[in-house]
Amino acid sequence: MAHTNTARETLIDLLHGVERFNTEVFPQNRDLFASLAESQSPDTLFIACADSRVNPSMITQTQPGDLFVLRNIGNIVPAYGEMLGGVSSAIEYAVSALKVSHIIVCGHSNCGAMKALLDPQASHLDKMPTVASWLRNAEAARAVLEATDAGPATVRSLSEQNVQLQIAHLRTHPAVAAGLARGTLTLQGWFYDIASGEVVVLDETSRTFIHVDEAIAKLRAQQADSATA
Repeated sequence: MAHTNTARETLIDLLHGVERFNTEVFPQNRDLFASLAESQSPDTLFIACADSRVNPSMITQTQPGDLFVLRNIGNIVPAYGEMLGGVSSAIEYAVSALKVSHIIVCGHSNCGAMKALLDPQASHLDKMPTVASWLRNAEAARAVLEATDAGPATVRSLSEQNVQLQIAHLRTHPAVAAGLARGTLTLQGWFYDIASGEVVVLDETSRTFIHVDEAIAKLRAQQADSATA
């Protein structure tokens, strides 16, 4: 009975949140929501883990309508043809219909999916066959770490390698490949540390993660080069 009452209180809290949204937040942002009522035109598809501690809009300080968000266990993108379904259709829709300019794959610290890949027995994957099947789409990330001499794999190192793997999987999707060929689409990998709030960005040239200020400087330099070309 105690569990039932706690669960009920949680639901009541959520409904109180809706009340505050209706009476306080929405009125203060009425013009924004009016502009979004009939259509959307986000610039970015943001692929993140379903982990409740990861809030894409808070991390990026964006408003409703700015991000087209795709979330699943492990921020995974199956290679095209492997598992055609919700992830593939969301990517196709974002690129072909919404014409997003950027796709970001964001991994994070203390990721349960990566923990399960490192230690399936401790994570009781045998009792979650659907999750186990899904995580096969990240198996190559663990294989890469095991094949290197970088020392024992950690949740962070596997999460970062997984971001690189899912970026590679993205390139196999026809809509993404076409956007990259036209020069209308860019891909970027991020890693978010929950405890520190730090976000680091994958530098595809060095295959390492760099600080945000360095990533901004690189983009500014590319922007300047293209303007003078």
